[in-house]
Amino acid sequence: MPSRRYIWEAAEWPRFTYDAALLAKPTAAVALAQGRLHGRLAHADDAAQERAGLEVLTADVVKSSAIEGEQLDAASVRSSIARRLGVDIGAMTPSDRRVDGVVDMILDATRHHDQPVTAERLFGWHAALFPTGYSGISRIRVGGWRTDETGPMEVISGPYGRQQVHFEAPPAARLDDDMRLFLDWLEAETPEPAVLKAGLAHLWFVTIHPFDDGNGRIARAIGDLALARSENSPLRIYSLSAQIQRDRKSYYAILESTQRGNLDVTPWLLWFLDALHQSIDNADNTIDAALTKSHFWRTWHGTPMNPRQIDMLNRILDGFNGNVTTRKWAIITKTSQASALRDINELLDLGVLRRSAASGRSTSYELTESTDPRR
Repeated sequence: MPSRRYIWEAAEWPRFTYDAALLAKPTAAVALAQGRLHGRLAHADDAAQERAGLEVLTADVVKSSAIEGEQLDAASVRSSIARRLGVDIGAMTPSDRRVDGVVDMILDATRHHDQPVTAERLFGWHAALFPTGYSGISRIRVGGWRTDETGPMEVISGPYGRQQVHFEAPPAARLDDDMRLFLDWLEAETPEPAVLKAGLAHLWFVTIHPFDDGNGRIARAIGDLALARSENSPLRIYSLSAQIQRDRKSYYAILESTQRGNLDVTPWLLWFLDALHQSIDNADNTIDAALTKSHFWRTWHGTPMNPRQIDMLNRILDGFNGNVTTRKWAIITKTSQASALRDINELLDLGVLRRSAASGRSTSYELTESTDPRR
C-alpha cells in the first residue's frame, strides 16, 4: 500500500491539532492589535472610516488576485467598491465584469459575515469570479464542484514537461462529503479562538480545493469572513491578502509543507498569526492616509473641481510616484496637455497646488504646505 503523501489522506482527517500553549501568546497579541486598531479608528469621523475601509478593501481585492497572478487595476477596483458602498470618491473609473465579480465576492464575505456560508453561496462567489465561464482561454466548471474529468486536481509549477507537483487535492468523488463537513464546522460553535478558526478555515478549504480555479481567492475570502466574525464588524481596516502578497513565497511554502505533513498544524497557525499581526501593523499607514484624505476634502468641501482634478489630487494624496507634471497629468487623465495645464492653473489659483521648488528641467507641482495635511 503506497505511503500517505497529503494530510487529507490521513485516517484522522480533518481532525486538526495544534499546540494551544504555543499559540496563546501570538493569539493574544493579534487580539490586542485588532482592538487597538479599531479603537484608533473609532475616534475618526464617518468619512475617514469610509475612506479607510475603501482603501483596505481595494488592497484586499487587488492583492488577493495578484497572489494568483491576475493583475487588476486598483482605480477600477476602488471605483467598483465605492459604487457598491455609496462612497463619494469624485471621479469614477470604469470597471468590468471581472473586477466587479471579485469585488462582489469580497463585499459579500465581509459585509454579510453573519450570514451562513453554504454551498450555494460559494457557487455564487465562484460564478462572480468567472463570469464568462472561462479561466484565461480554458473553459471551466462554474458554480459547481470540480469533476476531475481531465485528471486529479494538481497545483504545479515549472515549464511544460518539467512541471513540479506541489500538491494534489482530494478526489472529486469526495467533495460533497468533504465540503459538507467543512461548512458544518464553519457554521458551528467551536472551541478554538476566532482568529485561529479563520486560519484553520483558510487551510481546510484550500486543501479541499473544490473548484476548477479560484480556490485561493475564495479561501482568503472565507478567511476574511471568519476574521469579520471574530471582530463582529463588517469594517475591514487591514488586509491579510496584501500581507500574503508581500510574502507570497513563504505563503506557498508553508501551505505545501503543511499539506505534506501531519494533522498538527501549529506551524501553519504560527505563520498565519504572524502574517495577520503584520497586516494589522501595516494598517496604521492606511488609517493615516484615510485621515489625511478626510481632512483634505473637508478643507476643500464645496470647491468646484472637475473629475480630472479630483482624481489627480487623490493620486497625489496616495503618494504619487515621481513628480506631477503637465505631461503626466494629461496622460493619466487621458486629456490634452492644454486641458491638463488649465486644470493645474485653476488649482494654483485656488492655492491647492504650488510649483515645486525642485522641479528641475520640467515644471512640476505639489500640494501647498497650507493645504497638505501630511506636512
